[in-house]
Amino acid sequence: MNRLKNATSPYLAQHADNPVDWFEWGADAFAEARRRDIPLLISVGYSACHWCHVMAHESFEDSGTAELMNERFVSVKVDREERPDVDAVYMSATQAMTGQGGWPMTVFATPDGHPFYAGTYFPRAQFQRLLHGVSQAWQNDRDTVVLQGSKVVDALNEQSRLPSGPLPTAATLEQAVRDLAGGFDPRAGGFGGAPKFPPSMVLEFLLRHGTPDALAMAEKTMDAMARGGMYDQLGGGFARYSVDAGWVVPHFEKMLYDNALLMRVYSHWWRSTGSTLARRVALETAEWLLREMRTPEGGFASALDADSTGPDGRHGEGLFYVWTPDRLREVLGDDDGAWAASVFEVTGTFEHGTSVLQLLADPDDRARLDRVRTALLAAREERPRPGRDDKVVAAWNGLAIAALAETGALFERPDLVEAATAAAELLARLHVDGGRLLRTSRDGRAGQNAGVLEDYADVAEGFLALYGVTGDTRWFGLAGELLETLLTRFTDGSGGFFDTADDGERLFQRPQDPTDNAVPSGQFAAAGALLSYAALTGSARHREAAEAALGTVTVLAGKYARFAGWGLAVAEAALHGPAEVAIVGPADDPRTAALHRAALMSTVPGLVIALGGARDGQEREVPLLEGRPMVDGAPAAYVCRRFTCRAPVTTPAELKAELAR
Repeated sequence: MNRLKNATSPYLAQHADNPVDWFEWGADAFAEARRRDIPLLISVGYSACHWCHVMAHESFEDSGTAELMNERFVSVKVDREERPDVDAVYMSATQAMTGQGGWPMTVFATPDGHPFYAGTYFPRAQFQRLLHGVSQAWQNDRDTVVLQGSKVVDALNEQSRLPSGPLPTAATLEQAVRDLAGGFDPRAGGFGGAPKFPPSMVLEFLLRHGTPDALAMAEKTMDAMARGGMYDQLGGGFARYSVDAGWVVPHFEKMLYDNALLMRVYSHWWRSTGSTLARRVALETAEWLLREMRTPEGGFASALDADSTGPDGRHGEGLFYVWTPDRLREVLGDDDGAWAASVFEVTGTFEHGTSVLQLLADPDDRARLDRVRTALLAAREERPRPGRDDKVVAAWNGLAIAALAETGALFERPDLVEAATAAAELLARLHVDGGRLLRTSRDGRAGQNAGVLEDYADVAEGFLALYGVTGDTRWFGLAGELLETLLTRFTDGSGGFFDTADDGERLFQRPQDPTDNAVPSGQFAAAGALLSYAALTGSARHREAAEAALGTVTVLAGKYARFAGWGLAVAEAALHGPAEVAIVGPADDPRTAALHRAALMSTVPGLVIALGGARDGQEREVPLLEGRPMVDGAPAAYVCRRFTCRAPVTTPAELKAELAR
């Protein structure tokens, strides 16, 4: 009996009609494995995963393969995005056993959940042989199999302690820039070779560091990503990664977290340099997010699939996005079609003579480009769309809230701030309860899975960013509640944080990964939110916790800086204070707005803004505002570090000068 029909996860729902007797992750699956005395087969993936779909079509939809699975195993399907803790512990085991990892992840485990064999994608014939082999080993050599599982668990637990050191210094951050330069691709930007992933957190660090070498690496990378095929030149938004080293051919899935992080960093690039490309990409990505990823409840969906059906009826990867010269002429006519083929590099860069659109240089005729893009986007909208995973993940919505709030404020787009607020309202209504946080919701229904460290940290970060833009102290208060839970439920007692709460489900290992992956690590995200909250409140407890969590950065900066980008960015903020700006004045006074904008436009790393003073009691809600009155009836700004403030100023020019000090 397939038990996935009522699953809230779109990924699990995709498998609800399989002939496999799937269980969701939970006690029922473990009890059934113990009752039948057979192993667990744990299959982990996510809805936008191309090879997950391939393995599903080849094996899980095949009655012969399903018969083997049902007869010899208790099969458990896991959405890694709903259960990142389950994914993390079994990915550690898979990497330890095989030297590599990825999705779909296939793990064989004892009825106690101890993994003893693992891999990723298996073609059908190989998978069937594996099912036979594992089943025979379980029946004929049980003691060896169980011992192997115990050894894996013991080895992973022995290796689980986090490396740590002192708080990073300016020299640490300089060393990190040198380490990054050693792996930098001077021709195409980015770090390392193919496949090449958007280094979102590293880019934020390089912008904050601000030296010529750091800025050169950041600008080269952001320019190349935005002009290549990984960026959607018609609709905006970035794909997950580039399969080549030159950002030409993407892996076509589009993830909320990538686009939230990149929108924010492109906005910050514009703030630092005034780049017109940065402005265009930030706003196009924001508009794509609102157009294609927003849910009816006001949150943001997780992902768009890589696969779709193309104009010729074929189903496969990327077909929604690719073009041929003939198709361009059909839509645009001969003259504009030939021009578009040249401008967008339609020269057969992808499969079957198709091309992903690039825009390696801006044409002189901008009006023509806008007209052509509009026509092509309208034509593309007639194609069958990629599937959308519409579950709302708390952490990723927290990243989107921060990005939309700041992008809306910087570019004076109140609609983006309103979208950030609506997403925050959804999280507050469905996900947050008494300082505890649920990981997902879908169709206005909260899921059952507890939030993990990144959820608490990224949602707190988003709420604090939204407070800094709107002055609504509700978001400041909710951030404080989440951070209180983070400090009481997630700490490891040695300055770090576990990825799961102390009262969460017990797995064979309590996951704890300090390094960035596609998103900031929970530990570094926690450090950033704690540091910002400490700057707004003067709380030594929050500041000390942030600094302790940054000790891992010192260990990683010299050789593994690519995996500590967010920690390095937070360390830049810590070394600069961060600067604290208290702005007091009526919300409807243009002088208050001018001071607020001057603070928002500052490039001082990690600067925090307390905005208010016009409502009774607000200074008690946000301690940075306490005792900071207006000056002779005029709105005023106070620049502080560690709650020690300089004399107030009343004009944007004076505020800029104070921040420059």
